[in-house]
Amino acid sequence: MNYTQNEKIKQIDIDTLIIGVDIAKHTHVARAQDYRGVELGKALTFNNSIEGFKKLVNWAKDICIENEKNKVVVGMEPTGHYWFNIGHFLSGENIKLVLVNPMHVKKTKELDDNSPTKNDLKDAKVIAQLVKDGRYSEPVIPEGIYAELRVAMDERDDINRELGSIKNKIHRWIDKYFPEFPTVFKNIEGKASLITLREFPFPKDILKLGEQEIINVWKKDIKRAVGPKRAKKLLKAARTSVGIQTGMHMAKKQLMNLLDRYEMLTNQMEELMISIEEILFQIPGAQEMLSIPGVGVTTVAGFLSETGDLNNYSHPNQIRKLAGLNLKENSSGKHKGKTTISKRGRHKLRAILFKAVMPMVSKNNEFNELHRYYTTRNNNPLKKKQSLIALCNKLIRILFAIGKKKTMYNSEKLLGDMNFEFLNKKVA
Repeated sequence: MNYTQNEKIKQIDIDTLIIGVDIAKHTHVARAQDYRGVELGKALTFNNSIEGFKKLVNWAKDICIENEKNKVVVGMEPTGHYWFNIGHFLSGENIKLVLVNPMHVKKTKELDDNSPTKNDLKDAKVIAQLVKDGRYSEPVIPEGIYAELRVAMDERDDINRELGSIKNKIHRWIDKYFPEFPTVFKNIEGKASLITLREFPFPKDILKLGEQEIINVWKKDIKRAVGPKRAKKLLKAARTSVGIQTGMHMAKKQLMNLLDRYEMLTNQMEELMISIEEILFQIPGAQEMLSIPGVGVTTVAGFLSETGDLNNYSHPNQIRKLAGLNLKENSSGKHKGKTTISKRGRHKLRAILFKAVMPMVSKNNEFNELHRYYTTRNNNPLKKKQSLIALCNKLIRILFAIGKKKTMYNSEKLLGDMNFEFLNKKVA
């Protein structure tokens, strides 16, 4: 994986055939050119099928023979998931695949004809031009165990989204039919709460059973944390409830369906997390990453599912850029604009790092000290959110070093770059 744009440009030489492909769901368009931007051959239209992919490869080979080229670089936009199939096919054919930013295509399409017109033929040419100028990135296409991990983490995200939706619907049901319920059970996912919703969800059901019968139902599955005090509180809430008392037959069926789906999804999540751990522990360096205080299986698995094999990177800054955590500045002349992160990259990776860093500030002593240092230092103190972003980049460097060297976490090395004056003040 290349690090600088100069290295990217150097890859495009006189022997290189550049192909720009405009991706669609069913039919793709390809155009070819040389390193100077001179178009070679006629545009090709091909289907999203094995026959269409072979047609593209044969077309490229014919142009290479005709124009004495011995290298092929294919560029395309990462349009949703539609590029995955052709990307994997080209990878299997040992043809170099690169991606161009859709924003760049949109902003440069007027250069040739001074028109904002958009069509597949034009976009394919614009993509090829961007590749020629080195304005591309090399995709991380996971293989082997990393591909398994990415699919597993994608599935985890899907289940989490569904679980969130089901929980919201259960809360909505409670707000309608028993709004006082949260005063008794602060967490509706607790065992006693779920049993109550399953066995006697309406205030009238609770009042009909009475205190001792409620306790008996709870005690069948729970031995502690429920008793007369909780039962009395539930009965009191039921007596004064302002919940809706119409349409209750179908409302109960609705709740049972929601609880069944909730139970199914939680079971799926538990089974999936077991599989994720099994996959993760097959990756060299993963167990060492877990030695970082505050970093768990979800963080390491999410990080590696997004980056793939760390041996594909020569510097942690490549991962920082992949996550869109590199800085951008808007300045001109005397005007000094605001500096922010680019957010151009894999948003999932950025989210994983940020969600990991927030609890680490309280659970990891070294990250806590760094956060305090960044926000209170005399020279250029950072705001809290800026400090968290800086710590995200710090976490990338730590994960990268531990993953590649396969060494355990060392707190002394982490604090090595801190200002000694700050540490001395702390000691004093």
